[in-house]
Amino acid sequence: MFKKLYHWTLSLAESPRATFALGGVAFAESSFFPIPPDVLLVPMALAKPERALFYAGICTIASVIGGIVGYGIGWLLWDTLGQWLINLYGYGARMEVVKAAYDQWGWLFILMKGLTPIPYKLVTIVSGLLEYNFALFVLLSLITRGARFFLIAGLLNKFGTPIRNLLDRYFGWFLAIIAVFVVGGFWLAGHFF
Repeated sequence: MFKKLYHWTLSLAESPRATFALGGVAFAESSFFPIPPDVLLVPMALAKPERALFYAGICTIASVIGGIVGYGIGWLLWDTLGQWLINLYGYGARMEVVKAAYDQWGWLFILMKGLTPIPYKLVTIVSGLLEYNFALFVLLSLITRGARFFLIAGLLNKFGTPIRNLLDRYFGWFLAIIAVFVVGGFWLAGHFF
């Protein structure tokens, strides 16, 4: 079953609409969607390793634009959509802790959370809610999201064939690891965010 899913994902990664799908997922993940773009970035970079850095650029730009939308949700729509999203992901009760962290370490908070599996949408929405310096927020988002996606793409560009061979054999494990990172990120955010 996983082998079919893997080959389907690789064939999808080679379709003309794959770049738009990657950008859409990266955009949505930064503002409201729970699945990270890595689930598309990895197979796309494996299918076309020579375009891995291009795909990382798409992820970075779309993620930062999605982060700006997330910022807007926190800034302009906190009482409706923003609060609902934060509560949906189970972090409503931790807002005072987050506010205190932003007061002292806002820039470091954005950088660290953008690299970890902790959902970035939480950072974007909270940054807007607290009216964190917008230009600095965008700059830090470019740095942290770019570092994450370009690191993944660079590794896949350089070691794509051995990684693809491993995924050919262990794609089920790869999906399990991604699931653990997503669930673990939400758990970490719920306990330490």
